[in-house]
Amino acid sequence: MGLFKRNPFGHILFIKTWLIRILGLITHSRYRSFNNLQIDGSEIIRSLPDRNVLFISNHQTYFADVTAMFHVFNAALKGREDNIKNVMYLWKPKLNMYYVAAKETMQEGLLPRILAYVGAITVERTWRAEGKDIKREVNPNDTENIKIALEDGWVITFPQGTTRSFKPVRKGTAHIIKQHKPIVVPIVIDGFRRSFDRKGLFVKKKGILQSMEIKPPLEIDYENDSVEKIVEQIEFAIEQHSSFLKVIPQEILEEELKLNRERQWKY
Repeated sequence: MGLFKRNPFGHILFIKTWLIRILGLITHSRYRSFNNLQIDGSEIIRSLPDRNVLFISNHQTYFADVTAMFHVFNAALKGREDNIKNVMYLWKPKLNMYYVAAKETMQEGLLPRILAYVGAITVERTWRAEGKDIKREVNPNDTENIKIALEDGWVITFPQGTTRSFKPVRKGTAHIIKQHKPIVVPIVIDGFRRSFDRKGLFVKKKGILQSMEIKPPLEIDYENDSVEKIVEQIEFAIEQHSSFLKVIPQEILEEELKLNRERQWKY
């Protein structure tokens, strides 16, 4: 790898490598010491091709979720079986890995800008900006950047576009799937909301059992499945369909309601 070799977005890979190493070393204990990350499905990561893979997941914090995925994916590719022991798996990280994030979130200070260099594909939200509900057209540059990222490697996206549970899946993800025909891998996470603050930058509580389940790729008929059908398939795959509310214990629902009330003023 040349010292100044760049990815399709102009990021210098040498710098990106060292950022992943340093940030990975700093954050490793958040999933292996302060809290315990339980992983299921590492073998699926190892079975995937190097490009055109779209990971879809529920979302609980701005940054801790995707940071954990960088750890888990790289550990799996280095042969770790459902664990992230020995952070040396980040010495030669997978560099063609990206994640979709709101542009305004990634511009809020120096640290988000550094995290953006690691692999953010920033997009303008069409339904919300600066804490207010809006309605605007999709920026074609955003969808083009996602296409470029898929052509180059793996992309992580949170199709609900919010850290609040059981919110609707945005149709934009389904359009991307129909248009670019990626392998779609669902991920279900839990425990991050209880472990970290809303942004996922600070440890809020220690000793929490976090979980990440990597599921087999979805079976999608890219030509014939409707956008609505794909949206519903995503909701079931990441366990955010409204039907899941019927099987969630009442105490968890009450805790979630309390958390949403506390966050309401921030959205």
